[in-house]
Amino acid sequence: MGAVLLALASAALFGAMTVAIRVALDRGARAEGGALFTVLTALAVTLPFAAYERGELVDVWPFLLAGILGPGLSQLLFTLAVREAGPSRTSVVVGTAPLFSVAIALVFLDEPLEAGLIAGAVLIVAGGLLLVGERDRPEHVRVLGLALALAATVVFATRDNLIRWLAVDTDVAPGVAAAATIAAGAAVIALYALATRAPLRRVDARAFLPAGALFGLSYICLFEAYYRGLVTVVSPLVATESLWGVLLSAVVLRRTEGVGARLVAGAALVVSGGILIGSFR
Repeated sequence: MGAVLLALASAALFGAMTVAIRVALDRGARAEGGALFTVLTALAVTLPFAAYERGELVDVWPFLLAGILGPGLSQLLFTLAVREAGPSRTSVVVGTAPLFSVAIALVFLDEPLEAGLIAGAVLIVAGGLLLVGERDRPEHVRVLGLALALAATVVFATRDNLIRWLAVDTDVAPGVAAAATIAAGAAVIALYALATRAPLRRVDARAFLPAGALFGLSYICLFEAYYRGLVTVVSPLVATESLWGVLLSAVVLRRTEGVGARLVAGAALVVSGGILIGSFR
């Protein structure tokens, strides 16, 4: 039960973070610098948890490697996806993560294959087709953004399985592990910003503070959930962030996001598929 509640909390916080990113971008903040400021703020949020839990630091290096994937590469792709496709549609694409997470878990973690996987996969694919087939999507939604969101999703799924694999037999506390991955991710994004000479402005740092705080709390809940439950249970529940992202977008960004029945139906199918996959594990 603890893993379930933590996974749901992580999903709600992540959905809110997605909308907060779009709000920052709409205020003129830059995406590249925003990804870095989001992760740095998240790091500041996770450090108190790491200090409280303490634990072993000798074996923390695998989590540093995991951080290169997420939030390093994944958060950069995700922020760019929100810029190019908006938060609601990016959330729906990221909601397909259970499909990739379970596939990886079946192959590399020897987790069992159940009949519900096929039905869940069909629902997720159907939801994705509804999204791709949108004809009346807003002008700001670009196909490039959907492609970036899909790339971020694959990275998310790989990261999730790596964290679960590491969490099975480690003395590193969840808070320490979360802080380590975020620190490594911040380093990756900082290197990208330096290589591309992306402008790092104070106004952007302030604009992305809410997104970073939500992301940090979401990450703590995510790690605590993976320390307590299987990938095939936690990942589908975390994927409910699609519904949170769509619903919050409808409330906060209703004038620009164009959240219609087709998008809500797609998100519902994706989430239903993820939950169905988890219920058979």
